[in-house]
Amino acid sequence: MENTNLKLNSNFRTQNLTINMGPQHPSTHGVLRVELISDGEIVRAAYPHLGYLHRCFEKHAENLDYLGVVPFCDRMDYVASMNQELGFCMAVEKLLQAEIPERAQVIRVIVLELNRIASHLLAFGTYGLDMGGFTPFLFAFRDREKVLRIFEEICGARLLYNYIRPGGVSRDLSEGIINKIKDFTAYFKPQLDELDSLLTHNSIFVNRTANVGIVPLDLAISYGFSGPNLRGSGLNWDLRKQAPYCGYEKYDFDVCIGQGERGVIGDCWNRYEVRVREMYESMKIINQAIEQLPEGEIKGGVGKTIKPQGEVYVTTECPRGELGFYLIADGSKKPYRLKINSPCFNAISCLDELCGGVMLADVVSIIGSLDIVLGEVDR
Repeated sequence: MENTNLKLNSNFRTQNLTINMGPQHPSTHGVLRVELISDGEIVRAAYPHLGYLHRCFEKHAENLDYLGVVPFCDRMDYVASMNQELGFCMAVEKLLQAEIPERAQVIRVIVLELNRIASHLLAFGTYGLDMGGFTPFLFAFRDREKVLRIFEEICGARLLYNYIRPGGVSRDLSEGIINKIKDFTAYFKPQLDELDSLLTHNSIFVNRTANVGIVPLDLAISYGFSGPNLRGSGLNWDLRKQAPYCGYEKYDFDVCIGQGERGVIGDCWNRYEVRVREMYESMKIINQAIEQLPEGEIKGGVGKTIKPQGEVYVTTECPRGELGFYLIADGSKKPYRLKINSPCFNAISCLDELCGGVMLADVVSIIGSLDIVLGEVDR
C-alpha cells in the first residue's frame, strides 16, 4: 500500500539563506563582512562589505607634510609596512628627481625582502590554521618573530616602522645587525624546507586547496590581479624584473609562477605555493645585497623642506601585489592629492565570481588564498 506520508505537499517551498561571515570571523583575515547567499551547503553568491577599517588616509594626506604621510602608509598593509612606505617615498623622489645613495638603495632591498618573508610567513601560518593545521602556524610565527626582532633593532618598531624616508632611510645598518641578518638567512633555509614539507603536500591541505577557487589568467587580468595572485594564475610578471627599482636589476632571482604541480594553475594551492617559493628567492636577494652593500651615505637628494611639484604614478612589487601611488603636488609642503591603487582591493572584488557554486567551507580556502589585509583594502 502506498505511503501517502512520504509525498511532498505541492505547496512546499525552499528559499536561500543569507549568512553573515564576519566582520569578526577569524578566517576573513580582518574586519571583512561577507554576505553569503547559501542553498544548504552550496554558496550561490558572496558579497564582500568593506569599510570597517576605513581611516580616510587619502584625505588625511592632503593635510600632512610629506614626512608626515609616511607613518600613515605603514598602517595600510601593516604586516608589510616597509613595502608600503617605499612606494610613497619613490613617488616623492621621482617628482624631486632626487638621486638616492647606493647604500640606501641596497639597505632598502634588504629590509624589503625581510619584510616580504615576514609577510609570507604570516600568510603561510594563518592559511594553515584556516585549513585546520595548528603546527604550521606556530612554526611560521616562531620564525617571523626573528625578522620582527631584527626590525626592532634597526628602527625601534616591530610592525609600523617609519624607516624608509624620501631620500633614503632613517638609520644605517650596523655591523652587528648585518651579522644577525646573515645568521637569520642561514638559520631560515632549513626551517623553510621543514615548513614546506609540513604543509605543502599534506593530503588534507591539498584536498582543501587544489582545484578550489580557480582564477583563469584572463579573469585574473580583468580584475587587476597582481603579485602572487596573478603569478599563481601562470603569468610571469614581477615589477622587480619587468620594471626594476632600487637596483633590483643587479640581483639574480627567479620569478615564481604557478606550475600546476597540484590541482590546476590558478587555484588556491598554486597561489599558496607561489608565496612559499618566493621566500626562497627573497633569501637569495638578501644574501646578494649584503655581499654588495657599499659604504656611503644613507640619505641624499632631498632637503629638510620637501616641496615637489607635478603629477606622478609609481608602483612597487609588494608581498600582495602591485601597490600604486598616484600623487599630485602643487609646490606646497603638503600633497594636493594622493590616491592609492590596492592589490588587495582588486583581489577581494573577485570574491563573488570565485565563490558561486562552492561549498561553504571552500569560502575560507578562497579568502585565505587571496591573502588580503583589510587596512590596505579600506585605506
